[in-house]
Amino acid sequence: MGRLNPRTVTILGATGSVGRSTLDLIERNAERYEVLALTARKDVSGLAAAATRVRARRAVISDESLYGALKERLDGSGIEVAAGQDAVIEAAASGADWTMAAIVGCAGLKAVMAALERGATVALANKEALVSAGALMVEAARASGATLLPVDSEHNAIFQCFDRARPGAVRRIILTASGGPFRCMPIEAMRSVTPAQAVAHPNWSMGAKISVDSATLMNKGLELIEAYHLFPLEPDGFEVVVHPQSVIHSLVEYVDGSVLAQLGAPDMRIPIAYTLAYPERMETPCERLDLVRIRALDFEAPDLERFPALGLAHDALRAGGAKPAILNAANEVAVASFLDSGIAFLDIASVARETLGRYDPPAPASLDEVLEVDREARDIASQVIGKMLN
Repeated sequence: MGRLNPRTVTILGATGSVGRSTLDLIERNAERYEVLALTARKDVSGLAAAATRVRARRAVISDESLYGALKERLDGSGIEVAAGQDAVIEAAASGADWTMAAIVGCAGLKAVMAALERGATVALANKEALVSAGALMVEAARASGATLLPVDSEHNAIFQCFDRARPGAVRRIILTASGGPFRCMPIEAMRSVTPAQAVAHPNWSMGAKISVDSATLMNKGLELIEAYHLFPLEPDGFEVVVHPQSVIHSLVEYVDGSVLAQLGAPDMRIPIAYTLAYPERMETPCERLDLVRIRALDFEAPDLERFPALGLAHDALRAGGAKPAILNAANEVAVASFLDSGIAFLDIASVARETLGRYDPPAPASLDEVLEVDREARDIASQVIGKMLN
């Protein structure tokens, strides 16, 4: 990790919230990292600026129509330019020591799989990968010898507290949820929630989609499914507790009654730094935890009437098979409709519930089958939304 032997890195989704936080840490420790590739979906200016700052070898835009614009921005820089989904997958398999997988949604599935199959270390911020194709992803990591490190603050906290040498000693994993911006809002008032209100998270700075998921608690439901694939417990060994301060990020309870928790300021650079330097630790510019100033930490059970998405995720986890992939796909379509001022906020969970009820295919046995389940579920969710809006 020293100046003479920098760690090579690739960032998939470099212009999103997680990607920008990762770049911030790398720029603060430039002598320790060499950037092989950065990818983005459509943000040409953000990608070009980031690639120039960190002197990346390659910049990839997944929207092929934007190749010319990116090429023009990086003309004379010496940075290789590529475009298209195949180019993103190629970047994922480029041989970096460490790859950040931060492409939002199922659009990142093939790239995550390519990075895992290549081996080395994959820092996973794309929760949809494990939700939709968890068994396949974990098997790919096992087969290649890849080290899979969770970036979500909750899973990263569990990873730091979980005794991987003695998993049988763990009784329960408790994921914490802030409760989002509507934790105390009457359900009737939630019917008229706007996208602007839903993306205004009280504690975390995140992208629009994940902020809406946090507001519905679907994010926590998806994290339950993700945790199941990362840590060897039965489905009923995972619980959620609402913790509004977002100081305790998750807890691990052992059979002797001991409970270990990881605490920190609500700043994604902390879990990202843990994975970026792993197995070492690195300095971050994040706010230091001041327990005296915080004074109190509150906890409450999640209200499943107010947040039915969490119950849907519990059911999908227990059912297994294709159900988690269907839930994820339907939720993505519903959230996109809500953000586009289509369906109402409370309709998001309704779309997911109806899609799950309409579609029950066999468990997918390959990534192509996962993607087929995803496509079919999206079609059904779109039909459900169409009926709601007519």
